Amino acid sequence: MLPQDVEKAGDAWVGAFPALSVLEPDAQALLRAQGARMAVPRGTVLFRIGSLCHNFLMLLDGTVRVQMTAETGREIVLYRVGAGETCILTTACLMTRADYSAEGVAETDLEAIALGAAAFHELLARSAVFRDVVFASFGTRLLGMMMLVEEVAFGRIDLRLARFLVDHRDARGGLDTTHQTLAVELGTAREVVSRQLKEFERRGFVELSRGRVGVCDPDALLALERTDGV
Repeated sequence: MLPQDVEKAGDAWVGAFPALSVLEPDAQALLRAQGARMAVPRGTVLFRIGSLCHNFLMLLDGTVRVQMTAETGREIVLYRVGAGETCILTTACLMTRADYSAEGVAETDLEAIALGAAAFHELLARSAVFRDVVFASFGTRLLGMMMLVEEVAFGRIDLRLARFLVDHRDARGGLDTTHQTLAVELGTAREVVSRQLKEFERRGFVELSRGRVGVCDPDALLALERTDGV
């Protein structure tokens, strides 16, 4: 999927991907010629489950949320792609020519460079620098995915929720969010999140209101980790 606002890539990738500044001259020429710089509005679905992958996306600015929905309807955020990063799922789909197994959504307005599948494969074959960047990003993201699997499979939901609330506080000391959104972020059911939030509220750790969770005692939430198993 290519949005309407598209132009040649130029050298826009240098700032976001400094490792590519030493790209071989012929590879630079190919990236400039084949890369399309584009603007994507917030909320755009970049890819869906079952769709083919046609482009390798190099994100210059903004955030893409990659999420999966089970047959039961439960959702989980797998990871986010930020500026200077690439999507591990897109890389895998391009290399294996498989369909997407998750959904990617523009969480903010995006600026990116789209590189067609043929140009992507040509750069992989031609440029050691490009290969290093692609596989380094792939490896880093894969480790993050393994940590997510470990947390969802074995981590205590109260500890994970407490850490998420503390880490994502805004300037007012809370989060504008819903119980369902938190459940998606943590890969659990909304009822589980609601039950745990009410327990946090009973203990004075948070204050709940419609569409907002106020963090009243972040130190107490973090202390849950320190006392885990004690």
